[in-house]
Amino acid sequence: MMRIEVKVPQLPESVAEATLVAWHKKPGDAIKRDENLIDVETDKVVLELPAPGDGVLVETRKADGSSVTSNEVIAIIDTEAKGAAATAAPTKQPAKVAAAPAAAAEPVKTQPAKNEGTKSLAAAASPVTALPAARKILAEQGIDPVDIAGTGRGGRITKGDVLGAAEAKASTPPAVVQAPPQPSAEAKASPPPAVAKVPPAPAIRLPATLGSRPEQRVPMSRLRQRVAERLVQSQATAASLTTFNEVNMQPVLDLRNRYKEKFEKEHGVKLGFMSFFVK
Repeated sequence: MMRIEVKVPQLPESVAEATLVAWHKKPGDAIKRDENLIDVETDKVVLELPAPGDGVLVETRKADGSSVTSNEVIAIIDTEAKGAAATAAPTKQPAKVAAAPAAAAEPVKTQPAKNEGTKSLAAAASPVTALPAARKILAEQGIDPVDIAGTGRGGRITKGDVLGAAEAKASTPPAVVQAPPQPSAEAKASPPPAVAKVPPAPAIRLPATLGSRPEQRVPMSRLRQRVAERLVQSQATAASLTTFNEVNMQPVLDLRNRYKEKFEKEHGVKLGFMSFFVK
């Protein structure tokens, strides 16, 4: 049995630890080389941790939201094991052989079910993977990732792909609504048919809880924690001081009024106060 350890990549010198955001695979799933296993968030960026080889994820040693350090082992991959889908395939083989005579007797009835199963397996085998920044924009814009062709590594959807799809969606002209045909003179002269009066709908009373904005407390990400720490540090260390200086601007006003017309004729621009301030 050949096992490969999945380790946290080497973090920068200024970053002591990172946080595991979310696992994309669970123990027992078959994985391929360079497939994204988990997103790792540091104080500055969100990284993708690819699989170092083909195999099956047999163990995850750290859960979502755990803090990790550089080169720490977080999962184990078995390169000789087979996934749950591969082990279940041999058990289904005898059933297919036993059902072969019945399928030959009734080819018309069994063919659509086979096609539907093939389509479902093909859809399940081609998941759409998007980068963390792209997933955020997809959720904000309400775009289906299936409609976007990824240009990243392994067909992943990047931030640029989502922005391009959002611009294309915004630039699509709205559907033209045709105006209803105008009635003829004979139709105008004839009296309109009687229309039954519809009783007004009863008023709906909203609960009192909807009157105020909902409140939800969630833990801050590592990036936001670092930003908040720097803001508090700058507020505590930077000097908050305001200085007022009174200056007699009357001589400057007189000099500007004396030469502003001549200056505008020679240079084509008006004489302002910035030249006096710089001088």
